[in-house]
Amino acid sequence: MVLAATATASLVPGEVGINPITLAVIRHGLISATQQIDANITRTAFSPYIYEYKDYAVGLLDADGRLIAQNTGGMPIFVADSIGMAVRDGLATYGRERLHHGDVLICNHAAVQGQHLNNVVMSTPIFGDAEHNVLIGFFAINMHWIDIGGSVPRSTDIFMEGLQFRSIKLMAKDEPIEEVYRVIENNTRFPAELMGDIGAQLSGCLAGRDLVAELAAKYGVTTLRRAIDTMLDQTEASVRERIRAIPDGRYEADAALDGDGVSDDPLLFKIKIVVAGDEITIDYSGLPGEVKGCINAGYYGGGRTTARVAFKYLIAPDEPANEGMFRPLKLILPPHTLLSADPTAPMGNYNRCFPTVIDAVIRAFEQALPQRVTGGHFGHFASLRFMGRRLDGSPFECIDGGWGGWGAGFDHDGSGPFRTMAHGDSRIIPIELQEAIYPLRIEQMSLWRDSGGAGKFRGGLGIRKLYRVVESCNLRVDFDRQHCPPWGVHGGKAASGGWVTVVKASAERARLFKAKSFAVAAGDVVIMEAGGGGGYGPPRERAREMVLSDLQAGYVSAEAAEAEYGLKLDADSS
Repeated sequence: MVLAATATASLVPGEVGINPITLAVIRHGLISATQQIDANITRTAFSPYIYEYKDYAVGLLDADGRLIAQNTGGMPIFVADSIGMAVRDGLATYGRERLHHGDVLICNHAAVQGQHLNNVVMSTPIFGDAEHNVLIGFFAINMHWIDIGGSVPRSTDIFMEGLQFRSIKLMAKDEPIEEVYRVIENNTRFPAELMGDIGAQLSGCLAGRDLVAELAAKYGVTTLRRAIDTMLDQTEASVRERIRAIPDGRYEADAALDGDGVSDDPLLFKIKIVVAGDEITIDYSGLPGEVKGCINAGYYGGGRTTARVAFKYLIAPDEPANEGMFRPLKLILPPHTLLSADPTAPMGNYNRCFPTVIDAVIRAFEQALPQRVTGGHFGHFASLRFMGRRLDGSPFECIDGGWGGWGAGFDHDGSGPFRTMAHGDSRIIPIELQEAIYPLRIEQMSLWRDSGGAGKFRGGLGIRKLYRVVESCNLRVDFDRQHCPPWGVHGGKAASGGWVTVVKASAERARLFKAKSFAVAAGDVVIMEAGGGGGYGPPRERAREMVLSDLQAGYVSAEAAEAEYGLKLDADSS
């Protein structure tokens, strides 16, 4: 009887034959597979936007294209749910009967993923027996290809933005399809870097496939599938329990974008949230319609993606992401909005609105979740590009962006500088590498004093970065959040939005927020100042010793300490 009781206790409730230890080993084995491939990509990629900036994400999906696991450091907007859509489109295109061991598919089609065409999902099927007849899932990597042709980097038409691949095979039964490789290599301005990155992406898919296949061989396909179903169900149950702790009700928030790149008219929108029992509905009916500028995104790559990222941030930031997490999330999103655009709409800068939209969803819960909601983060890409040719005639394009402050919370100052909520763990490309690759010299990178919003708890600071141009080129600038600066909550103050200042050799100065092409010459100085995060609580409630500490560290100026916090430096320093 003791043995029987022990055996029963070792099973996961509701699942016959799944030992909890086996379940834990499989769960962590699947997540570990994505983490290992993440590390391999950073070692093998050719482009700094991949091996340093980490503009990619690694995911594992089941045989139906449901997300099972992802690497923790990947771009969150890539796995929720562009890789799933690409895999499901591949299944619909080929059917399971025409997918074989050793096949590799690529997809970036706007009608499928709803993101800009540089985001290319590569996937390979995983089979779970020696004859490769039992499909158990797909290993997939969404990677930003640095250049896929197109007439201009940002356009007003999707067909100007480069190559589109609608679920085509890059490899068939372990054999590369040379014609596809030739098309890609001859339609990019940077063939060496791109083909090197594709090699890293391909190696990652195949190695990840083999790691998962090893788990299936060790535990059996039936046990692996049971474990996956249990993982999804357990995550769903945990998330529903957390939602039940939120008061039922309807919550709203407003926000705005600084135009679409064609018009400077602000784009205003309203987010509505309904909490009912153990489900949350995000209503995007108040979004702007499709625009002429290239900041549109499709339903799955835009609306559903931003809803999922905000949902996870608020409800279950510590839970490993999988499809079960999002079962309690409902979405209302009519067609032809900014985040449900037609696949022919321009999407070159599709993700520019994501941080503001995600921020607004979080802001809607300010009263419902006062201990969880933070001030707004700097909330835009703070993007600038230096484009031109080196002295030897070779083209270069340095894509850089600001790292800004995040909002303060009910018991802590804001963090940062980081990238946005749409970026995950994107890293700063080292200055030494930028100077080695591009005709630029970085003379300063520091925290931008006073950029964080004042409050009982202060918002995080953005960075200030100073470039000196070595060879004449063109500068493209795309900053946002001037009309809608990073807001404070519960009495906290808004933060600075950020901008770029160009100082010419003649001492003439130009402040830029958006510029499609601004000529800079050798010797000119470009200063980027990225915004901060909003504050939490009334500034005059901030502890005096915290203000003094900020002064000493250089986070706030004496003028701000007096104006915002009432601290007079002369009186307190005597």
